[in-house]
Amino acid sequence: MKKCIFSCVSSAVAVTLLFSSMFYGCDAQKESSQFETVHLTIASEVASEDILERQIAKFQSLHSSELSLSYTIRDVSEDNLLKSPRTSSDIFCIANDQMDELYQSGTLLEITENTDRILSDVGGAGTTAAEVVTRDGKIYGYPISSGNGYFLYYNKAYFSDTDVDQLDRILEIAAQNEKKFTMDFSSGWYLFSFFKGAGLNLEYNEEKAANICTWNSRDAQHSGVSIAEAMLDITANPGFLNLPNDQFINQVENGDVIAGVSGQWNAEELSALWGDDYAATKLPTYTLAGEQVQMASFTGYRILGVNAYTESPTWAMRLAEFLSEEETQLMRFESTGQCPANVNAANSEKVQASPAVAATAEQAPYSYIQHVADPFWDASSNFGTIIADGNPDGLDLQALLDKTVSQIIVPVKTN
Repeated sequence: MKKCIFSCVSSAVAVTLLFSSMFYGCDAQKESSQFETVHLTIASEVASEDILERQIAKFQSLHSSELSLSYTIRDVSEDNLLKSPRTSSDIFCIANDQMDELYQSGTLLEITENTDRILSDVGGAGTTAAEVVTRDGKIYGYPISSGNGYFLYYNKAYFSDTDVDQLDRILEIAAQNEKKFTMDFSSGWYLFSFFKGAGLNLEYNEEKAANICTWNSRDAQHSGVSIAEAMLDITANPGFLNLPNDQFINQVENGDVIAGVSGQWNAEELSALWGDDYAATKLPTYTLAGEQVQMASFTGYRILGVNAYTESPTWAMRLAEFLSEEETQLMRFESTGQCPANVNAANSEKVQASPAVAATAEQAPYSYIQHVADPFWDASSNFGTIIADGNPDGLDLQALLDKTVSQIIVPVKTN
């Protein structure tokens, strides 16, 4: 955890710099009507430490006489928003699928300032980005990046643009070159690709208290068993490597991996490693019962939230808003490769030139906002691990799918 206080030295005495804000409208809360001393904690996932410090310094320049601000950059691992919201960061970054649980628990502060601008910055009230932060007509966060999903990265030294259309061809080329295509079968986030692509469903029920899942379907156009069999064929291919996504870069670096499924967070490192051969595109089709089926994906948004238990709600909101504006989103894109949610930033020449952003746009017609409850993750991971290992115990696939689905649809425990 890093604690920072803006200060200058005069006669060997540290003097805290005064942060002051331009008045934010006549309906501002009383908190801003007089000079205040405020300390805020900010989760490190909001942006890199360098970006945070630069932008908070810029925040200083917008103030004149209202605020003395100190801050702490808190490691994400120290945050436990649901279990200990009162001791968590004042400003934090979450994925959109966490919104419902945090909203229902009362952990998210309602955003009451500049709400029209927040919505217009992401394209307006009717957009998906606006919808993911809106509950009962009120705003509970600031979208900062979009396309929080996955697509295909590949090395053009091995693949043509048409080679990457079909997974069979990708695996064939990888095997011929004694290299690997990789995907994380131990994560339900990626397994969703196969089942949703084939038309089998996974989502919240209407009460958002349990999952609906048809992955074990016997009578759909493509049964769950046929999908599991197709996945086993993939894992048996010598060109395939099941790999946790956090190990993707290491395997590219050592030369083993020449294509794989991942997201925008790996764009900068892959570009540096593959150079002119760096490329990205939508997910390929895979062979299912003799047909080519387009792989689907989850997608989503990263959102800045403000803790409802913050002792300085107005200043926490104002800093969170500043850290979610166009300039900061562009800086975050340059640092992480993640596409801005702000429409002006997303349409900038620099962002549009990114292969990862272009791949996200190509995948968009086959992408779905992630709406799943917690029981999905462990159950799908257990299933995927068995498949990735080649079903070593010879389990009956229908029975395995039935068991997996029974675990996925377990109602969420509520207090």
